[in-house]
Amino acid sequence: MTGFAWAEFAQNLPAAAGAALGVMLVTFLVALRKGMHRIVDVAWGLGFAAVALASYAMSAGDGDGGSRLLVTVLTVLWGLRLAVHIGRRGRGHGEDPRYEAMLAKAPGSPALYALRKVYLLQGVLVWLISLPVQAACYLTGPPGWWAWAGTALWAVGLVFEAVGDSQLARFKADPANKGRIMDRGLWSWTRHPNYFGDFCVWWGLFLLVCANPGAAAATLVSPVVMSLLLTMGSGKALLERHMAGRPGYEEYLARTSGFFPRPPRHR
Repeated sequence: MTGFAWAEFAQNLPAAAGAALGVMLVTFLVALRKGMHRIVDVAWGLGFAAVALASYAMSAGDGDGGSRLLVTVLTVLWGLRLAVHIGRRGRGHGEDPRYEAMLAKAPGSPALYALRKVYLLQGVLVWLISLPVQAACYLTGPPGWWAWAGTALWAVGLVFEAVGDSQLARFKADPANKGRIMDRGLWSWTRHPNYFGDFCVWWGLFLLVCANPGAAAATLVSPVVMSLLLTMGSGKALLERHMAGRPGYEEYLARTSGFFPRPPRHR
C-alpha cells in the first residue's frame, strides 16, 4: 500500500482553498468591469488548474515526484482545455440567460448576490471536488496500476468532452441546422457526451488516490458530488429542462441514452 503524508495534506487544504477563491474573486472583479457574469464559466476550469498547481508547489518534498507531476498535468490539461473552449463559445455573445434570470430576482445588490450565489459557491465546489487532486500530490509512492487505470479513464473522458464539444460547435456553425437537434456522432450515443466525459475525468482522477485506501475514503465525496452535479444539478437535468418542447426532442430522448453511451435505438 502506498503511504500518504496526512499532516502535510491537511496543511494543503487552506492553500488550495485560497487558490480557488483567488481565481473566483479575480473573475468577479473582471465580470463587474465587463458587466457580464458569464465569464465565471471560464473560471471553473481555471480554478481546478490553480488548485493543482498550488498543491504541486506545496507538496514539494512531501509527495512522490511522479505522482505529483502526473495528477497536476492531467488536471491542468483538462482545466485549460475546458476554459479555452468555453471562452471561445461565449465570444461575441451577451450575458448568459441563466445569470440574467438569477440576478433579476436578486434581493438587494445584484453584484453581492452574484458574489455569494455564483462565485463563492463555485469556489467552494472547486475546492471540494479537487480533493483527490490535492491528495494525489501527497502519495509517497510512485504511480502504480491504480494511477494508470485512472489515467486511462481520464483519457476516455477527455476524448468524449473534446470530440463532443467539437462536433456540437461544427453543428451549430452551420445555418442549415438552426432549430434542429444535434443527434450525430457521439451525440447519437449519449445526449451528453461532454458531461459523460467530465464524469470519466473526475472518477479517473479519483482512481489516482486509490493506491492509499485511507486517502481514497477521505476524498470519495469529490467524484460523488461531481457526478450528482452532472446528472441531477446544473448539468444534464438543467439542460434537458431547457431543451424540452423543441421539435424532434422527444424522439431524440426515445432513441438516445441519457448519459452512459450506447448505440441508438432504431424505431
